[in-house]
Amino acid sequence: MTEPLQVTPEFERLISGARLRLRGKSAFFATLLLHAEFVPSREVLAAGTDGERVYVNPEVAAQLPTDVLDGLLLHEVLHAALSHVQRRGPREKKRWNRAADLIVNGMVDAAGLPTPPDSRRDEHLEKLSVEEVYTAIDAEGDGDGEGEGGDDLLDGPPSDAPPKNGKSGQGAGKHWQQALAQARSVDAMSGGQGHDPLGAHRELQRLAPARLDWRAHLWRFLARTPVDFGGFDRRFVGRGLYLEALDDEALSALIAVDTSGSVDDEAVRALVGEVQGVLGAYPHVKATLYYADTEPYGPYDLTPASDIPEPQGGGGTDFRPIFALVDEHEPDVLIYLTDGYGDFPEAAPRVSTLWVVPPGGLEDEGFPFGDVLRLEDEG
Repeated sequence: MTEPLQVTPEFERLISGARLRLRGKSAFFATLLLHAEFVPSREVLAAGTDGERVYVNPEVAAQLPTDVLDGLLLHEVLHAALSHVQRRGPREKKRWNRAADLIVNGMVDAAGLPTPPDSRRDEHLEKLSVEEVYTAIDAEGDGDGEGEGGDDLLDGPPSDAPPKNGKSGQGAGKHWQQALAQARSVDAMSGGQGHDPLGAHRELQRLAPARLDWRAHLWRFLARTPVDFGGFDRRFVGRGLYLEALDDEALSALIAVDTSGSVDDEAVRALVGEVQGVLGAYPHVKATLYYADTEPYGPYDLTPASDIPEPQGGGGTDFRPIFALVDEHEPDVLIYLTDGYGDFPEAAPRVSTLWVVPPGGLEDEGFPFGDVLRLEDEG
């Protein structure tokens, strides 16, 4: 059995450098790279993906010019994000790979990065879906699968890759759907329109959700300054996280959870877990958690890896005690998970407020201030 390669500091620097450079080009693409798991493997020629992770040959990557490396990594991440491995089905593998490469190379070029010198380009075909391009290539008489084109869409992980962390199958697809939604949200905050910089590509139109899901909206509200191309915080370079320079000013959030009995444990886990995901991606965001019914229980400091504290409460619902804590904590944002049936403060607070409401909660117009975000019923 082949011994798995270890992720070395040199390999982490290669990946982190690419993420930083891409942030200066596109918030959309940079966010996709942030959600990708890169692992070393000598069994790939340069790089490849099985639809879940991106495998990179560390020796080859170290020799590439930086812009070529950036284009290579983005190429593979786009294959994964667009589910090119899972969508192949029974189709001929090499011709499918060529069709997918043609589309992805057009996107990489749109990002201002180089594509392989022998790669095929077609301004019409690269705007279509991969299924349409596959059929067009077949119609051109290239059905034997021979000729130019790589073989970077893998049937499974290389034997020298580290074990997977649990994502597989539908889980990986859901991961990339959420990554695309968050990329659109981050792109909107950086000055885009919230759709993506490649709206003309049918591939992305095909996979685009009708609207951002609640998780993407939460990220947009909580990590409100995730892209500022004026600089980055060097304290996080060693962790592979390149962040905007924030002049040593963290963003603080107060998270309140209604434990009056009207919010179920699944909704609590979903919200707190997603907040922890934001904390892991953006360490400048700090969060404090309270449970509340007619009085607050806490505070609990939330971290990306902390266990969710055991809920306390179970009485009636009064929102006023939590809002009375605003002066003490001075948060930048307040997020309150509740069905909305309770006593509100008489006056709107000075803090930006997001009400997160599970199915069956109070209608939007019933909240006297703040924004309302509705959890989706995923059952």
